[in-house]
Parts: sequence; structure tokens; C-alpha cells
Amino acid sequence: MRESKQARLERMHAEYAILCREFPAPKCALHFTNPFELLVATVLSAQTTDKRVNSVTPALFASYPNAAALANARAEDVEDIIRPLGFFRSKTQHLLGLANALDRDFGGVVPRTMDELTGLPGVGRKTANVVLGNAFHIPGFPVDTHVMRVTGRLRWRSDWRIAKSDPVKVEREICACFPPEEWTDLSHRLILHGRAVCHARTPDCANCPLNETCPSAG
Repeated sequence: MRESKQARLERMHAEYAILCREFPAPKCALHFTNPFELLVATVLSAQTTDKRVNSVTPALFASYPNAAALANARAEDVEDIIRPLGFFRSKTQHLLGLANALDRDFGGVVPRTMDELTGLPGVGRKTANVVLGNAFHIPGFPVDTHVMRVTGRLRWRSDWRIAKSDPVKVEREICACFPPEEWTDLSHRLILHGRAVCHARTPDCANCPLNETCPSAG
């Protein structure tokens, strides 16, 4: 029997309540002490793990603690620091462009709006949402591969059958079902669930706290 929209919404909230109990105090896995550090770390996290990013950012921020310092860095020096992350040449160009734009257009201060953030070199909507939600506590719902996978398997969204869904559409659909103050923690909890249980290749359905209601269980 096809699930009605109201039934799906009720199930989503029931499943999210379980995730809240499983992950009572979620937080960003990237290490940062200010918005600039989080912005840089999030840009670096593309196509690598947060753990690996955290291994290089202490040296990066010790050498370049703000936008002005990074804007004046030599590309080869930045490349040497972030080389372990892969794609280090293109990421260095993103960082230098980002730092120059911050220094030139915003006086080195990270902006607090989606439009301004996504106007910066190398900053997409997911990165902007990470910064808004975690640095400024402005509602943001980052959609990464874990969020896409988990919301698809749980059938929290209408296009779960589509192999490559539009992250912006997913963001809007999921956000419409939850109050804005939950968006950042909701994203964190979905990511944590994806990392811990709902793995990409072999989800651990037997030990999943959502297995009684998940349409994809087993």
C-alpha cells in the first residue's frame, strides 16, 4: 500500500526522534575555532574525510590564521601543507581565491548570508550551509552523500528512486518537514547515522535502530 504524505511525515518525525536518542549531542566533525577556519576546512573536505582534513588544518591555520595571511600565501607553500588531502593543486587555488575575495570584498570577515557565501570562489551551497549552521547558528541543512543516501533509503523524499537526485531539491523537501531550528542537527544526525550504520555498500540493517520502520531494511 502506498504511503500517504501525512503517514510519511509522521514516520519521518518518529524516526528522527530515534536518531535524537541515538545521537543526543551531534556536532560538526571538522575542527575549527572561528568562521574562517570552518569555511576553509569545509572547502578542503570535498572528496576526502573530515579526519584527514583535521590532520592538516592545524599547520595550515598556524601559518595562515586569517584571510589576509592566506591571500598573500605562495601557492606551493599551501600545496605542501594540504598535499595529503588529494586534489591539492585545485584546492589551493580555491583557497587562495577564497581568501582574496574575503580580504578584498568583506574585510576578511566571513559573510553570514547564503548569497554572499556562495558568491565566494570554491563555495557551494553545501559548504555555505555548513558555515551558516555551525559557525553562525543560522538554520542550514548541508546535503552531503550520507544525507542523500540515508534520506533515500528511508524514503523521506519523493525522488528516492532517482539515482542522482538534485541536492537543492532534497534540501528544500526535507527542510519543509522540520522546523528551521532543527535543520543543522538533523543534517549532523543523518550523517552520523550514515557513517555508523547506513553504510554505502553494506548497511548494517540488523543493528539499525530504524529497521522496524525503514522501507529499505534488509
